[in-house]
Amino acid sequence: MKRLLISLLMVSFILAMPPKVKLGIDVLEERGFDILKGKRVGLITNQTGVSQDLRSTVDILFEAPEVNLVALYGPEHGVRGGYDAGEGVGNTIDPATGVTVFSLYDGSTSGPSEESLKNVDVLVFDIQDIGVRSYTYISTMGYCMEAAAEYGKEFIVLDRPNPLTGNIVEGTTAIDGFHSPVSAYKIPYVHGLTIGELARVYNEEELLANKVKCDLTVVPMKGWKRKMSFEDTGLKWLPSSPHIPEGDTPSHCVATGISGELYLINVGIGYTVPFKCFAAEWIQTQELCDAMNDLELEGVIFTPVAYKPFYGAHQGKLVQGVQIFITDFRKVELMNLQFRFMEVHHKLYPEHDIFKLSEDRWRMFDMVCGTDEIRKTFMKNYRFEDIRSILNGDAQEFKNMSKKYYLYK
Repeated sequence: MKRLLISLLMVSFILAMPPKVKLGIDVLEERGFDILKGKRVGLITNQTGVSQDLRSTVDILFEAPEVNLVALYGPEHGVRGGYDAGEGVGNTIDPATGVTVFSLYDGSTSGPSEESLKNVDVLVFDIQDIGVRSYTYISTMGYCMEAAAEYGKEFIVLDRPNPLTGNIVEGTTAIDGFHSPVSAYKIPYVHGLTIGELARVYNEEELLANKVKCDLTVVPMKGWKRKMSFEDTGLKWLPSSPHIPEGDTPSHCVATGISGELYLINVGIGYTVPFKCFAAEWIQTQELCDAMNDLELEGVIFTPVAYKPFYGAHQGKLVQGVQIFITDFRKVELMNLQFRFMEVHHKLYPEHDIFKLSEDRWRMFDMVCGTDEIRKTFMKNYRFEDIRSILNGDAQEFKNMSKKYYLYK
């Protein structure tokens, strides 16, 4: 009984421990909102914009006597997170505060209009990123920075952790002709930066449209280290979008998300394990599982899985394959994993050619990759080694360049 009591006390103590990291909003509040005083504030945020004790940044700024919050701007999924992926978000009124919400997503990510900014002096950005180029929030940030530069508004980023750490950089840089909301700027697929550091890169490396620069301020976190996973921070993960429900989902998104754009293979979207599977109606679970584990890839284990998605392209159909358990995402070549799978899949099921059966999705696949060279080269022989150098051709170059914008060690 005494040991049980001690164990329960230890668990209670651990649960009561404050997070190791203070977020940008926490630091700003600690400073008494000094850089917002006397200014009309527009806040770009969503449901992930919360303090370390889970108070909404919307509510914190609205309730602060020092702050005059006059407008809200909602990205994909909306300010409070009530919209599905790709669903248009209209202008509305935030019911909790009565503040006008201007949409930054009508089915295509955009920046704020001149009209929506006319009563604003400063734009504040507070959204949790997942460290991946195809996540539209970082495109939204860039578009908003461009608008701030064009219309003479200050731009402040309240910094947040990169859940993939600040050390992992993967993927080729998006090239001209393949820019869209899922690859708006010339950065690698996994950029290895916090949202604040990324804003500095956008601004100083002339990545914004017409090479404009805005009046940028980043409010850094306290306590964050580049080696930290999200779990290491002690912070709570709020679903950043419907298919990123947990703090470990971003690493799986990198590992499967590009292949999922073809819609032929279900990667867990529409079921309870988004981005954590490779499955299809024709796959034999144990056969694929054995073949994937035989690759002996470091930091990942594959187990058999079968399920019926609740919605999406495979709704109600029995799909079978493997569930992916990433045991150490720092050791996995995350982006490469889906191409390893596609090579194995082609050997086992050549009659189900992933690309030839999904030609209508090639453009989206290429835009997420940031180039069509990956697809075209891979399709010749379906061998991962043929595209290895393309996949990570300039990742190290970007990492070396971006180090001068680091805010943390």
